[in-house]
Amino acid sequence: MTAQYDESTITTLEWQEHIRKRPGMYIGKLGDGAAADDGIYVLLKEVMDNSVDEFMMGFGKKIEVKIDQGKVIVRDYGRGIPLGKLMDAVSKMNTGAKYDSKVFKKSVGLNGVGVKAVNALSSDFFIKAIREGQVKEIHFANGQTVLDKPVEATTEPNGTIVVFRPDESIFRGYHFISDHVINMMKNYTFLNAGLVIDFNGQKFHSKNGLKDLLEENLEADPLYPIIHLRGEDIEIAITHGNQYGEDYYSFVNGQHTSQGGTHLSAFREVLVKTIRDFYKKDFDPTDIRASIVAAISIKVEEPVFESQTKTKLGSRDIGPQGPTVRQHVFNFVQKELDNYLHKNSETSEVLLKRIQESERERKAISGIKKIAKARAKKSSLHNRKLRDCRIHFTDNDEKRVETCIFITEGDSASGSITKSRDVDTQAVFSLKGKPLNTFGLTKKVVYENEEFNLLQAALDIEESIDDLRYAKVIIATDADVDGMHIRLLLITFFLQFFPELIRKGHVFILQTPLFRVRNKKQTFYCYSEEEKQKAIGELRGNPEITRFKGLGEISPDEFKHFIGSDIRLDPVQMKKHESVTQMLEFYMGKNTPERQDFIIDNLYVEKDEVA
Repeated sequence: MTAQYDESTITTLEWQEHIRKRPGMYIGKLGDGAAADDGIYVLLKEVMDNSVDEFMMGFGKKIEVKIDQGKVIVRDYGRGIPLGKLMDAVSKMNTGAKYDSKVFKKSVGLNGVGVKAVNALSSDFFIKAIREGQVKEIHFANGQTVLDKPVEATTEPNGTIVVFRPDESIFRGYHFISDHVINMMKNYTFLNAGLVIDFNGQKFHSKNGLKDLLEENLEADPLYPIIHLRGEDIEIAITHGNQYGEDYYSFVNGQHTSQGGTHLSAFREVLVKTIRDFYKKDFDPTDIRASIVAAISIKVEEPVFESQTKTKLGSRDIGPQGPTVRQHVFNFVQKELDNYLHKNSETSEVLLKRIQESERERKAISGIKKIAKARAKKSSLHNRKLRDCRIHFTDNDEKRVETCIFITEGDSASGSITKSRDVDTQAVFSLKGKPLNTFGLTKKVVYENEEFNLLQAALDIEESIDDLRYAKVIIATDADVDGMHIRLLLITFFLQFFPELIRKGHVFILQTPLFRVRNKKQTFYCYSEEEKQKAIGELRGNPEITRFKGLGEISPDEFKHFIGSDIRLDPVQMKKHESVTQMLEFYMGKNTPERQDFIIDNLYVEKDEVA
């Protein structure tokens, strides 16, 4: 029967209804706060952007942020939102002062959406504007007005106060992780010299901008002192280390563009050209950029981003009357970096040696790569090891951010996931046995070892992390000792040779249930002993309890519950100031008394495993 299509099927949603119905359009993914780009941090960022824009325009040098039990308070000392337009500013779409480039010339929030999304997606939202001895405040719940106070006199200093609590029906089980918030606050101060942010009593500020940012994020001493270059509407910091991969931090108008964009592409290109010209040698681009750690920040009038969450710059031009973004970055880097290298011969000598080392290593494994690629083709990669999906992270598709690849151990586990997966967005790669411990080995092992060579080919990350075919790389192993060991070996491989995968938040661990508790009417899947006991209490009586020993024991029909909308993923993250080399040395190097003591001190045995 054909569905009815007439006037009655046409629906108009209120602004808050549309945001709540389609939150992904406004804040990207939802999440529970475990990952730094989860929705609750986007809400915080939208409020912070407004306060930082005030500072950038010369008003208010301090922002106070408090987060307590899920409630967020942001207080700035800017001009305060004009009181007569306060309601419109937080509840009427496409309303704001940032359409006027004279008032907010190089702002981040230009679409008049951000704080409205915070309002609509919060169970409680309160805003208070103080301006020239007068104050107005409005309270909302789920985007609906519950209290609109009249303007009153006040002695409080100018500024805006926003208080919100993300809606738990949308952000289920959410929690703010201090490390993520602190990293956000530090980035704001690195990009705005003179700004002071007080987060839960901790004060953050920066004197040296991006130089401070690199020093904060370097895992070990750089090969040469950080090159720090500043110009009109552009700032760059550069150094090299000994790690594999390239590590970039890019920003536009104070916004962390984690996916780069036109400015970062231009920087990577001009860096190669400038260094080739300086040394008068046609170095391979990968040798120049190998092990680089760099940051770039530019300011653009009316920037165009590729999504509402503003993680990738799409602008071609700096401003209506200015050069293109590419020309601006090229002109600055070519002049300033060339001058710096001429004036600092010690740095230029160290950089040359690093490039030549990378060149020697690349040439040493070039023959191995050809053999490995030929072997990968003969091995029928797409049929034997990889069950691919239809949509990929590099596609221009709205579902690209949902794409993932499950790395499994053995045929039984991969078979269960393959039968229950979403063939559009979920791929499966099957490992054969335990991977090699790659700690301390050179990159040629990636090509000599068949499993790693095929995995690298499946992910398509040999040439650049930008070619990654899946948004999430999910390690799916059994919840036993062998499974844990395989997790460690895979994480070691990524940290050793492709650290950007982890730094950029692409690697996850799949959590699968340990127990199934059921009776004739209900079934509970439990991920811990505590959840099991709670399920037993709810079902009462004498329910059937099954302990899953491996992924292969879970039927495809059951697996659908665990890799669908309720999938539980733990992001693989590195804490600040953790050195990859030192960490891998401790956990994956030779046995030492220190590691033995660590294992003994942290050993526990599950109750159900005790005979």
